[in-house]
Amino acid sequence: MKTSCKILTSIMIIIMSIILTTNIKANIFASSTLSANDTGVVKVGVLWANLDNPFVKSIDKGLKDIENKTENKVSFTSYAGKNNLATQNEQIDLLLRSKIDLLIVDLVDTKEDAVKNVIDRVVKTNTPMIFLNVDKPVAEKFTDYYKNKIVFMAEDFKKPAMAQGKIIVDAWNSNKQNVDKNGDGILQYIMLSGERNNPITKDRTQYSIEAINDAGIKTEQLEQKYGKWDKELAKESINLLFLKYDGSIEAIISNNDNMAIGAIEALQSYGYNRGNKSKNILVVGFDGLPEAKNLIDKGMMTGTIVQDPTTVSEALYKIGMNLVNKVDPLENTNYKLGKTGIEVEFPHSEYINKSTTL
Repeated sequence: MKTSCKILTSIMIIIMSIILTTNIKANIFASSTLSANDTGVVKVGVLWANLDNPFVKSIDKGLKDIENKTENKVSFTSYAGKNNLATQNEQIDLLLRSKIDLLIVDLVDTKEDAVKNVIDRVVKTNTPMIFLNVDKPVAEKFTDYYKNKIVFMAEDFKKPAMAQGKIIVDAWNSNKQNVDKNGDGILQYIMLSGERNNPITKDRTQYSIEAINDAGIKTEQLEQKYGKWDKELAKESINLLFLKYDGSIEAIISNNDNMAIGAIEALQSYGYNRGNKSKNILVVGFDGLPEAKNLIDKGMMTGTIVQDPTTVSEALYKIGMNLVNKVDPLENTNYKLGKTGIEVEFPHSEYINKSTTL
């Protein structure tokens, strides 16, 4: 009997040893696998609604520059949504399956239900996310929805749009005789807007005109065209509108420089905006693209509002890394939260030709 007990005890010891050894090996293997996959590179998926937009391209390039400067501590992979919601949804699903560390999303559709749809999918994976260009009333509905994991990052659209309007005001006040071509005391203008149902479009359109009216200048909108931020669409629109209004257009106010440049190319085909003040139509843009600045320097474009894309890229990087590291999104940054506590404010400045009033 004693012998049987000793044998049984020995067998139990052997079995326990085998189990213990197996568990240790399994843990070592699991740890080794984790170490092999954890390269230390933060993987960021960047989804753009329209990567053909020159300003967006500049922001995207800034992210790539940061990747190179940080010696591949972060990896930005960009996706072009081509203004197609179905395409962008597929891209989001692909990134979530690949266990991305951070999502930066410039949504094709920024309405409440579209934003909620994305958040509902992302929250299941516990992935931090930055939304770009979501209207404040929409963003406010989700501030506590995905706490400490989501940031709605947007510029203060009103201030720079008012500044764009001020460029028109200054040009009108300094050379009204040339600007007010029919002498009726009313500014007849064409509005080149970006996309329908886009918060940037809405605010840049509304507040640029509000600034002009607040300065005591009466305005008459001849047409509003949605150019989808595209130079060629804007060029095509102005080509047709110039003939339709037969020289009565006094200003073209564009939501971005790309469309403003298209407008100037159209005007130049009719002999306007080539440097002759008597044959010039006010054209103002937004973004501060190098091509726009060049046209302004030559007196062919009135002005633009400059937002440095590098500052946007840096903000996306710094805030994104804070989210990944599970700290306050604005830790160790100089950014400020707006009144709603959800948007990051960026500085803007006007760019005009000091040597000309147009």
